[in-house]
Amino acid sequence: MEYKEMYEKILGEYKQVFEKVDQSGMREFIDEVKVHERIFLIGVGREGMATRAFAMRLMHMGKEIHWIWDDTTPSIGEGDLLIATLGDGCIGHINYICERAKEAGAMIYVVTGSPSGSTAKNIADKVFFVPAAVYRGTDDVVPSFQPMGNLFEQCLLILFDIIVMIIVDETPGLSFEKMSGRHRNVE
Repeated sequence: MEYKEMYEKILGEYKQVFEKVDQSGMREFIDEVKVHERIFLIGVGREGMATRAFAMRLMHMGKEIHWIWDDTTPSIGEGDLLIATLGDGCIGHINYICERAKEAGAMIYVVTGSPSGSTAKNIADKVFFVPAAVYRGTDDVVPSFQPMGNLFEQCLLILFDIIVMIIVDETPGLSFEKMSGRHRNVE
């Protein structure tokens, strides 16, 4: 397959996913992110990278953000939000983290391409479904010619960026200029 044909096919997959995203489900996710000041995030692999990018932008907004795997991460508890990205809806060690966070009183929000996965079904308080092909997924999603979970991972990054832009647009006193003042200045 030639380059042009490949990127046109990928862009076509994106369009299908973004058109299939449930707007009320996305709105619910946005509203939870907006009301929680202390947010913990977890994800692994390429979807974890997209989630870390989202965590960075949430920090730029002024929220207290913690990445579960960091040594400086404090205890989680009542009133906190844990956002866990699990492409296939069930990753053993993320499942374990979600169970412990729920026991501590945190709200668990799973972002997944497979809401039938056990973490999404059995532990999550809420689920944001991104209907893109995931590695080992079993749910009805937009299929992809790309390998493994590429489509989910790519769409996750873009959706998280869109969500940030919506929150900034809806939040009085918050702007991209204000966010840039919180950007790391020791690089």
